[in-house]
Amino acid sequence: MQYFIRINNQVIGPMMAHQIFAYNVNPNVAVSTDGTDWRPLYTFPELMQIYQTRREDYDNSEISSKKTLSGIMALLFGSLGVQYFILGKTAGGLITILLSLITCGAWATITFIQGIVMLCMSDADFKRKYVDSTSTMPLF
Repeated sequence: MQYFIRINNQVIGPMMAHQIFAYNVNPNVAVSTDGTDWRPLYTFPELMQIYQTRREDYDNSEISSKKTLSGIMALLFGSLGVQYFILGKTAGGLITILLSLITCGAWATITFIQGIVMLCMSDADFKRKYVDSTSTMPLF
C-alpha cells in the first residue's frame, strides 16, 4: 500500500510504510492512502506497529549513547552548546553560545554541572528530560 504524509503543510509521497519513518513522524502526523482522506497516523494499525517497534529500538540503543555523548560534550564543550546540537535542540545550542558570550564564559560552570547530571541520571530520566521534552533548552 502507498502512503502520503503531511509535514509542515507539505505533502510527501507516495511511499511504502517503512519509508514514512525516515521522516520525523509522530502518531499525530496526517497520513493518507490516496492523497485526499487525511487521518492521524495512529488510526493506521500497520503504521503504528512499525512506529512502536522503531521507538523501542531507538529507546534501547540510541538513548544510552546519546546520554553518554551529550554528557561528555557538556563537560568538555558545554559553553559551545554541543550537547544541545547532539540532541537536535539547535535553539538551545545557540542560546548557550549567546549566554557564554554574555557571561564571559561563566556559563560554562552551569553546563559542566549539567554534564555531570546527564551522566548520572538513568536512561529513562534522560529520555524524558532531554529527548522527549519540548523544552528548547532543558538544563537540569
